[in-house]
Amino acid sequence: MQDKAQRTLRSSYTTWFYRGNRSAYCVMLLSSAMISVLNLAAAWLTQQIIDAVSGTPGSLKIRILATLTSGLILLIIPIKALDYISSPRFIEKAMSQFKHFAFQKLSQKNIASFHEEVTSAYLSAFSNDLATIETNYLEKQYTLVFNIVWATGAIILMLVYNPVLTLIALGLFILPIAASMMAGTHLEKTEKTVSEKNAGFVATLKDILSGFSVIKSFKAEDAAVNLLEQNSVVVEAAKCRKRKINTVLSAIGGMAGVTAQLGTFLIGAVLALSGWGITPGVLMVFMELTAAVINPIREMPELLANRKAASALIDKMVQALESNIRDEGTDIPNHLGSGISIHDLSFGYEPGNEILHNIDVDFEAGKSYAIVGSSGSGKSTLLSLLMAARHDYAGTICFDDTELREISSKSLYELISMIEQNVFVFDASIRDNITMFRDFGTADVDNAIALSGLSKLIAQHGEDYHCGENGKDLSGGEKQRISIARSLLQKSSVLLADEVTAALDAQTAYQVTSDLLRLDGITRIIVTHALVESLLRQYDGIIVLKDGHIVENGTFEDLMEQKGYFYALYTVSQ
Repeated sequence: MQDKAQRTLRSSYTTWFYRGNRSAYCVMLLSSAMISVLNLAAAWLTQQIIDAVSGTPGSLKIRILATLTSGLILLIIPIKALDYISSPRFIEKAMSQFKHFAFQKLSQKNIASFHEEVTSAYLSAFSNDLATIETNYLEKQYTLVFNIVWATGAIILMLVYNPVLTLIALGLFILPIAASMMAGTHLEKTEKTVSEKNAGFVATLKDILSGFSVIKSFKAEDAAVNLLEQNSVVVEAAKCRKRKINTVLSAIGGMAGVTAQLGTFLIGAVLALSGWGITPGVLMVFMELTAAVINPIREMPELLANRKAASALIDKMVQALESNIRDEGTDIPNHLGSGISIHDLSFGYEPGNEILHNIDVDFEAGKSYAIVGSSGSGKSTLLSLLMAARHDYAGTICFDDTELREISSKSLYELISMIEQNVFVFDASIRDNITMFRDFGTADVDNAIALSGLSKLIAQHGEDYHCGENGKDLSGGEKQRISIARSLLQKSSVLLADEVTAALDAQTAYQVTSDLLRLDGITRIIVTHALVESLLRQYDGIIVLKDGHIVENGTFEDLMEQKGYFYALYTVSQ
């Protein structure tokens, strides 16, 4: 039952290879079959020409054979042209559609999946695995059909010429075929191992590129190179094993070829001398037709094994893409009515090790709140839970009257947006990074630019200014303002900000925070380490965390009068 369910699920993905693409697929297979038939016709003509030259009674005249040969050559041109058009077109559309569907599935994953899963596995799947699927699952279909038609036609033609010699030739193939098929079963496991090891290599490479500045500053270049080399050696060792298996398959196929071809020729010669009616032309064409069966025997085990291995990679991708998809839930209004209520909230990333303990707090709609506390107090964890990064918390998080776990992802992300310390910026224009490549009215975009403080940047460079890879041509403050503009353009009712000014200089940090606090009509919850009095006085409430507990909650004036934990934090920071 599980295998059937797996095949059904795989089919829902592989159908995208052929959707709206079946005509090109059929033409590709038809051209492959027609080329095989032409090869068989060429073999028959070879036999007829040899027998005509040797004076075998009943042979066709050379003039007729010359006409047939010319016609055969002329037929090859349009059939090859048909193959030239259909095959590349089918592969192009098949891979484009499959990738698009896979990307859509990836985009449906919830935020939690990217906390729980290894993203390098997706990098490997969308690069190495898809390349293998394209080659071994799609492109080899052409070769598979060619071999099947070519071998089947060759056996039929051999039976027409001499059934006895045909049966003898087929008998010579049995043992090598069996051995080759047994070796082919190992290829699926090896292909999957290569995929897994490559994912590990990609993960290491990703870490090194992301942490390049840290590696340089700590003079850890040699260690990084060694780490990458270790992973590379593991990948290449797995690929080496795969190549060895392919070599074994090829060697077995080659042995089958030598055994069958020479054996058939020798036995055929004996039969010819014994008066079994085998002409020189028939004997020679048997050599060619035997090769027509040998080549598929040599290639088929590897083709089938590679196809099975490619199917395993598709299953692996399907399993990854189908997990952690959250598309159920209740739709709620895209505007916060009364506010957000958190009651008895406790959470830990590991069982028995809680980060947050019995959190009770209310955030009124349209007001601004600061969350402060020392490092490790649970500030960022609280914000990530508000973004539905995890659902395994105890207690409740309610947006108006609806518990977070009951809200659909689509509806939730229309209501809230988040600005993080490390803003992701595409290698694209400022406008594209603000709109996230979606269509918005000019007035809406201009308003978001003005409110986020990007007007000066736009005036200097224009909306089409290229931001560079990960925003390398922008300052930290400019990237943060792009993030603010995205949220404003989305018209989110709730804006979460997590240490957005931590990497900025004091002046820029002050300006960015001021911009956030001036946004009227939006519920703002801001995790901050910058305890600046003029900014803190603007918040409607300050929530103070310590060791995962809310120890104080109130306005700046209230907390300073209490002379408690917040007072100590603020005093030390001055």
